Amino acid sequence: MKIIIVGAGIGGLITALRLHHEGVDCEVYEQGEQIRELGIGINVLPHAVKELAALGLLDRLDEVAIRTRELCYAHRLGHEILRKPCGTDAGFTVPQFSLHRGRLQGVLLRAVRERLGADAVRLGHRLVGFGQDAGEVRARFSHKQEPVRGDVLVAADGIHSTVRSILFPDEGPPRWNGVMMWRGAAEWPEFGTGRSVLVAGGTAAKLVVYPIAEGSSPGTKLTNWAVCILTGQDGDPPPARQDWSRRGDRAELARHVDRFRTPLLDHAGLVAATPEFFEFPMCDRDPLPFWSRGRVTLLGDAAHPMYPMGSNGAGQAILDATSLGGHLARHADPAEALLAYQDDRLAATSEVVLRNRVGGPESVIDEVERRAPEGFSRIEDVITAAELEDVVSGYAKASGASREQVDRPGP
Repeated sequence: MKIIIVGAGIGGLITALRLHHEGVDCEVYEQGEQIRELGIGINVLPHAVKELAALGLLDRLDEVAIRTRELCYAHRLGHEILRKPCGTDAGFTVPQFSLHRGRLQGVLLRAVRERLGADAVRLGHRLVGFGQDAGEVRARFSHKQEPVRGDVLVAADGIHSTVRSILFPDEGPPRWNGVMMWRGAAEWPEFGTGRSVLVAGGTAAKLVVYPIAEGSSPGTKLTNWAVCILTGQDGDPPPARQDWSRRGDRAELARHVDRFRTPLLDHAGLVAATPEFFEFPMCDRDPLPFWSRGRVTLLGDAAHPMYPMGSNGAGQAILDATSLGGHLARHADPAEALLAYQDDRLAATSEVVLRNRVGGPESVIDEVERRAPEGFSRIEDVITAAELEDVVSGYAKASGASREQVDRPGP
């Protein structure tokens, strides 16, 4: 069996590694002429790290990432709502990682080339269409007269997926929730434990800060920040195409930074010290009725783009790859394997997409701010511990990230 993977982002590369691990032949085709390590920070939770560890990548991740120790949810004005341990500090058998998205992609790319061969990732290949019959699938690329033939086509080509647009030609553009994100990273003195994640504020105005790599001097970290502000209406057309490399406007961002207060760090100084940062409209797409048609399927953001709540975008793509690889290894009929993968993953990811639309686990901050818009002295006077736990643990179970699910023995 030969698998054609379209897209060399995190989803496509981890799929290649998982297929190789399962003994399934594959090649990756990427439209870019080079792979640049774009983006800023992401968190990879233990449910996804478990799958990366199974592929022997834990040591490589430790070289480029921070093992997250704790997560703090706070009111926009700085009052602490919830503090909880993460990863091995929470009793998981594997860590949670905070790291640069591009460095994760780089770790995966190097592993693919080492294990599958230097030419396993074909650059400069823009997919323009595909055909299939009972015996094969044929992928057509812009500069090649002859199609690339294989047994399965896996579309890991992102929120603007060409394959998705062919399968669902009337879907239209991504759905914007009205929130604009500004994101950057700079070396900054450690805050909290030195391995803390801060999420302050809710949907209308949110500040997220966490370290993603060691700094160049003791006591510092390369520190990721994001400012997310509701600037439009839910359902408005996106103000710009989603692009990891779109530079942000400093004057526009400056109007929003002072909406936050936090005793943990000088967030305004961190933003000001960042030489360049990026803007990104928060978009997703509606869940689909199916991902697989014959020998063709979707994966990662091509299948289920979601708002960045609860650290699940890359994580769900990694879980997709594990499921797909297992089913392709176990089924002789490629079409049956793709349907089994779809049955395994579509409903689960659809629930995460819809939960993220209402804030995911961070919806507890929205509720606290609704009840106490000017802050509070005691969180117990605003919301009960049981209410907080219900939201956070419910989301973890829905996304497959609870400790019981992660540490459950595999098949």
